[in-house]
Amino acid sequence: GRLAMSEALPNCQPVLLEPIFEVEISCPNDATAKINAILSQRRGQILGFEARDGWDGWDVVRGMLPESAIGDLIVEVRSATAGVGGLTSRFDHLAELVGKQAEQIVTARRAAE
Repeated sequence: GRLAMSEALPNCQPVLLEPIFEVEISCPNDATAKINAILSQRRGQILGFEARDGWDGWDVVRGMLPESAIGDLIVEVRSATAGVGGLTSRFDHLAELVGKQAEQIVTARRAAE
């Protein structure tokens, strides 16, 4: 069990995967640029934005965001929209975690052993 995994894992070139969520943020037009900046700061990928049907002066911003960046996103959205913005999210896929974030997780795991 555990011993076999400990011996085999370093030889199989494992990768870390993180869940990626599709998010839709409803906001007034004048807050769209702020919402785009918030998504970018949280390692998000902006897919686009369009006018919200039936809501004159409102946009819906769509993007992909790591689950780890969603935790307090609604607080920042509400702050950027004077309390009126809304957020929906749903799981989309898993993506390989690389770079600084992956190194931090590996370092923390090794320190815990």
